[in-house]
Amino acid sequence: MATNGNNLQVMGQAAKDAAYTIAQLSAAQKNSVLELMADKLVAATDDILAANKEDLAGDLVAAKFVDRLQLTATRVADMAQGLRDVAQLADPTAKIDRGWTTDAGLQILQQRVPLGVVGMIYEARPNVTVDAAGLCFKSGNAVILRGGKEAMHSNQALVAVLRAALAESSLPVDAVQLITNPSHELAGEFMHLNEYLDVLIPRGGAGLIKAVVNQATVPVIETGAGNCHIYVDATADLGMARAITINAKVQRPSVCNAAEKLLVHRDVAASYVPALVQDLRDHGVEVRGDARVQELVPDVVPATADDWDTEYNDLIMAVKVVDSEDEAIAHINAHNTHHSETIITQNINAGRYFQQRVDAACVYVNASTRFTDGMEFGFGAEIGISTQKLHARGPMGLSALTTIKYVITGDGQIRQ
Repeated sequence: MATNGNNLQVMGQAAKDAAYTIAQLSAAQKNSVLELMADKLVAATDDILAANKEDLAGDLVAAKFVDRLQLTATRVADMAQGLRDVAQLADPTAKIDRGWTTDAGLQILQQRVPLGVVGMIYEARPNVTVDAAGLCFKSGNAVILRGGKEAMHSNQALVAVLRAALAESSLPVDAVQLITNPSHELAGEFMHLNEYLDVLIPRGGAGLIKAVVNQATVPVIETGAGNCHIYVDATADLGMARAITINAKVQRPSVCNAAEKLLVHRDVAASYVPALVQDLRDHGVEVRGDARVQELVPDVVPATADDWDTEYNDLIMAVKVVDSEDEAIAHINAHNTHHSETIITQNINAGRYFQQRVDAACVYVNASTRFTDGMEFGFGAEIGISTQKLHARGPMGLSALTTIKYVITGDGQIRQ
């Protein structure tokens, strides 16, 4: 389907006009379009995979991120299923949060309304294209997507399918738009498109997110960067601790909810650290350790000061021995990115203490950090994982793409 090129003023106005139309649709109408989008994605699988093959051949993405970029027939089917799942979710804009009558006799309703136009800046993750479009459409928003050059062919193929479904439904195709010029200059202009964008959501590595937060004048929801920790308490079930650590580090090491750091209480360090290091190595993980870890496993790579602040997105893990839960909490709060942290313990009081004092969007007791995900939380899908505190925090589903409006009805009242 034709787009508006890369004239951001034209794209912004088109998105604003489309958002007005989309905001008026019923839940049934939106669900029908989402189902059509899903059908068309599956039907276009061969074309989408061919486009993705071009991106993979471009060799523009680091090897550790290839898994994010690569599409398969199963992954395309999963994206389609994600749209169907979103269609099954309740429409947040059909919700009245609360209502009351004032002393003056005014009837006030607080209701959910779309944000308007959402801007997305993201890297080599074609699935974000579909997730963002589906969630924005269901919540009544238009979206302008700016993916990375690494996934440009994939994103163009996916957006063409989504826009075709909108056209077939006699709806404005500019409810979903893609910026195809990957230049930094245009990205900078996008970050200052205040006249048209209601919010800007970056998804990617720490460098991308920092750049957007520092440069944008459009309101930003900070997402993604995950320097996540596991703390093994003195009372931990060590079998559970080893299983959770391996899962959180190894299952998908390139994603933001993978664990990057391991803190171990000194009382269990001697019995836990050597076995865990061997487990990690058996799974291809490079282990870096502080001085106390090096005493237990002399051939680990010495951890540097920079390691404690690094999100590896790779099969690397830094390990530190601590003297107490309070030391673990202080270390986490000093070095984390406010994403996901977990404690392994059999002492429920220690678990609750950890949850109350660790500053992060998601704080677990006896579970892998890998569960920080909109699908796992029952949101159907997610637009991102917010690591800030205003507007939204943690996995962001449909409700995070809405705001509130007060609707007031009177019968002639004037203020005295």
